[in-house]
Order: sequence, then structure tokens, then C-alpha cells
Amino acid sequence: MIDPILSLAFSIHSNPGVYALLIGSGVSRAAQIPTGWEIVLDLIRRVARLQDDDCEPEPDAWFKAKFGMEPDYSMLLDRLSRTPAERSQLLRAYFEPAAEEQEAGIKMPTAAHHAIADLVARGYIRVIITTNFDRLLERALEAQNVTPTVISTPDAAEGALPLQHNRCVIIKVHGDYLDTRIKNTASELANLDPRINQLLDRVFDEYGLLVCGWSAKWDVGLRAALERCKNHRFATYWTTRSSTEEAASRLITLRRATVIRIDGADQFFRDLADKVLTLEDYAKPHPMSAALAKAAAKKYLAEPRYLIQLHDLVTHEVEKVVSENTEERFPITVEPTSEDYLHRLRAYESMCEVLLAILTTGCYWGDRTHDRLWSKCIQRLTNVPHVRGFYYPALAQLRWYPALLAIYAGGIAALASENYHVLKALLLDTRVRDIDGEDVLVRRLHVYSVGEGQGAKLIPGKEREYTPLSNHVHEVLRDHLRDLLPDDRSYDIMYDRLEYFVALLYADLEMQVQRDPNCIRIPVGRFGWRAPHGMTSVLTDVQREVEEQGATWAALKAGLFGGALERFQKAQRATDELVKRLQWW
Repeated sequence: MIDPILSLAFSIHSNPGVYALLIGSGVSRAAQIPTGWEIVLDLIRRVARLQDDDCEPEPDAWFKAKFGMEPDYSMLLDRLSRTPAERSQLLRAYFEPAAEEQEAGIKMPTAAHHAIADLVARGYIRVIITTNFDRLLERALEAQNVTPTVISTPDAAEGALPLQHNRCVIIKVHGDYLDTRIKNTASELANLDPRINQLLDRVFDEYGLLVCGWSAKWDVGLRAALERCKNHRFATYWTTRSSTEEAASRLITLRRATVIRIDGADQFFRDLADKVLTLEDYAKPHPMSAALAKAAAKKYLAEPRYLIQLHDLVTHEVEKVVSENTEERFPITVEPTSEDYLHRLRAYESMCEVLLAILTTGCYWGDRTHDRLWSKCIQRLTNVPHVRGFYYPALAQLRWYPALLAIYAGGIAALASENYHVLKALLLDTRVRDIDGEDVLVRRLHVYSVGEGQGAKLIPGKEREYTPLSNHVHEVLRDHLRDLLPDDRSYDIMYDRLEYFVALLYADLEMQVQRDPNCIRIPVGRFGWRAPHGMTSVLTDVQREVEEQGATWAALKAGLFGGALERFQKAQRATDELVKRLQWW
């Protein structure tokens, strides 16, 4: 039999953001954080001591006999501290560590909290329901640069954004320790506010569930929310250190939950996070996969009789990328952070490893009989579904990042072998269809349409760069083209040349529909900022080639700029003038 934790790890890895956590006091127990009831009992002991009474062994029974009422958390705090500031200071001692406690690791986030935070930071967990009052989870998330949306009151539940629009939501069904309205008594735990119930109903209906550290014995209202849920779209996993009590057993049966025996929350979540991250690493293509794909492409390119095999090889890898580029894996309704954005770039790059190996090989060694295959490949990658409703443009634009990588990889390889007919196939023969209709690829897909100057500013370390996305792609593709362009200078020259041609072709097409070149917003990549400072020779190199070859220039013979030298020169003047203006920026 497969260990259920392995099934859970596979489920979480395969369905990022689909599983919600339900955690109880057992997760914070290792941090020596008291439960709400333990705080009530401690407060009663303080009251008894002030009255020189012995309240043991049952402080709550002593309190009821002494004062004729059930002990109530809010009432005790109100009587023992008269102002909100006094109550806040009183509670801090229970939940926030003193200096010596901090050194001993007491009342600090545990291994379980840090493992959960790691899963959240990587996008695997987004919704956490907790019966705990403490803020250990929030502190662990802050260490990962994740700021969660915390819902601890009915008002917060009513005014919250839809769950899918948040990177992480923590629902504190019993409240937060700095709010005296937290729930402790049996009657309080039995009746949750309708607004909290409505939120819980959504979570239990729409998400899978992982339960840890929660006995279900006292939380009547929370149990009722689970019992109300009739749909079980995703599985439920229930962890326990020993045999489950009657209330938990009933819920396990109701939700057809898989029970996982654990030694403790720390070890369990650490183990779970390790397994999920192992699957993440395993999902990355093995370096040999790219090497084998490249070798196969070379074999198929060498002889016309392998054209079908080459077609199948390319199509298979393209469809793998397309099948993974989904909104389920890459949601666009959660506000991105720098870490999210970079993680998403890395995920896309990993998806494209094998395909890029094939494209660089094919566009370098291929002939005109293969041009249509490369064009079809790019066109399929650009076939991204339209989105409606609320979304973050920075994330929506990134859905075209695999296509951008393919264009750059194939385009640089084509220029390295002077295969201008391949460049034409990629940039001009490929058509892109989007919400505005159909158009030539070079007018619709370039670094600026994928996020340059907007979302790309989120890339860590590139916030102050003029062209962060172009610079990032330059770094990413270096190793992919090392076998074709071994020295860095040659690679830089070809990278700049590709971006220069993208700008030239864009300007040329735009000038066919409008006469004023000053109205054209030409997409200038990193070469534009390097050129004014003498860091690249792409402008002068191209100018020299044109002067020497004129109308016989290879780019014109391949059909770029309609094969007309005059059209090239008009586009060149507009582009070079823009580059010259950049030096004064």
C-alpha cells in the first residue's frame, strides 16, 4: 500500500492552491502557546490567589461556585483590565515571548509553521482555517515575505475579497488574541456568526482539506460547517497521533477522509513540505532530456525522410508546454509579489527546457522545408485563452512568456547561422489571434507585451533596470545557446541583433499604416540602452552590411521588409533615432 502522505504530497503538488488547511491547537503545542481555555483557567487561578483561595483541582468549578456564573474569557478580561491597552498587555504575556523565552524557542513559530509558510510561499496552500488565537503562522509567513489576509471577525469576513483573489487567507474562526471577542465557552463555540459560516461553507465546498492538530470535540459550530457540506470535489486528509475521538471519527466517515498517523505536527509538515518540493524538483526535466531531444532533432533534420518524426517531436513538446500553461497552475487573480513573479518565471522556464533545446537546434540547422514547422510551433504557444473578469495584468501577460522564450531562442539561433528565412517564419509568417483580432506576431508579441516595464519590475534585483525582462531572458537563454555561440561576446551580439530586428520589423509594419514615425512606440530591448554607451555594435554592424550588400542583403532576399531596401531604411531611421534619444534619458 502507498503511504497516504505520499498521496497527499502528490495531490498538493498536482493541484496548487486547491487544498485548504484546518489546524488546531496541536500545531502550536510545541511552541508552548496556551489554548483559550488554558488562559481562562490561569486567569481564574490569579483571581483565587488574590482572594487567598485555593481553586484547585477544578478552577472553573471553583469560579462558578464562587460567583454563580460560568467563567467567560471576555468577562474575566473586562474585570481584570479596564482599558483595551491593559487587556492587550495582559494577553501579550500569554502569546508573545519574553527575551529568555525567545532564546529558548518558546512561543516562537515551530517547524510546522515554517513548513506551512514554505508551502504557501510556493503557491501550494492559499487558505488556512485555524482555531488558534496566536500569530505564529503570520510570523512564519512574514519570514517568507508573505503578508496574509487575516479574517478573525464577522466584519472582516463580510468585507473580504473572494478567496481566489488572495495569495493567502487565514480564517481565525475563534478570533485573534488581541481581540477580547475570541470564543472559548461551549455556547460561543456552538454558534458561529452567519458571515463566518458562509465563508466556511465556501471553503469546505470548493477546496480539498488537510486537518491537523484539531480534535473536533469542542468546536460544535465548526463541526456543523463540515457536516453541512455535501460536496467532496477534492479529498480530505486527517492527521492524528492516536485514535480519534467520536466527533472526529464521525467527520472522517462523513467526508470519506484518509487518515494519516503522525508523531507530531512538526515532523509531519516538515516531511510533507520536503516531499512536495521533491516532486517539484522531479518535475523539472532532467538535463539529459534536453540533450537527447537535441540529438534527436539533429538526426531528424539531417534527412528529409525524418520530417514526420521531427514534426511529432516538436508537436509533442509544444503540447506539453501548452497543457501546463493553465490558469489552475498559474492563477492570475492573486496579487503577485516579487517572489511569486520570479517563481512563476522559473516554472515557465523549466517547462520549456526541452522545447528550447529542439528549437535552437532546428532554427540553426534547419532549411526552408522546416520553416512552417517552427511557425506552427510558435503560433500554438501563443494560443492562450482569453480572460474575463478581474485579473492582474502582470500575471495575465506572463502567459505568453513561453512563446517569448521560444521566439528569442529560435530567433537568435537563426541569426547565428544567417537563416533569415527562419526569422521571417517566426516573426512575420506567424499569426497571433487575441481579443483584438489576428495580426502578425512581431506586432503583438515582444518583451513589452509580456511585461517589460510593468510586471518585470517585480523581478528581484532588477527593479531599477530599464529593461528587466529583456535582461532576464538574456541570462536565461545563455546556456541554451552555448553550443552554438560559445563565447559571451558572440552571444551578446546575436541577442542584440534579434532585438534590433524585432524593433525594425515592428517599425516597418507600423509605418505601413501610419506615416508619422514619431507616433510609433517601437519595442526597444536591452540593446537600446547599451548602444549609446558603446556597449554594442549592432546598429553599426547592420548599417555596414547594408552599405556593402545593398539590395542583395540576405535579410532582404529572405523577404524581410518586403524585400525592399527603402522600407528597411525608413524603419532603420525611426528605430535608430529612438535609440539615440535614449542616451539622454
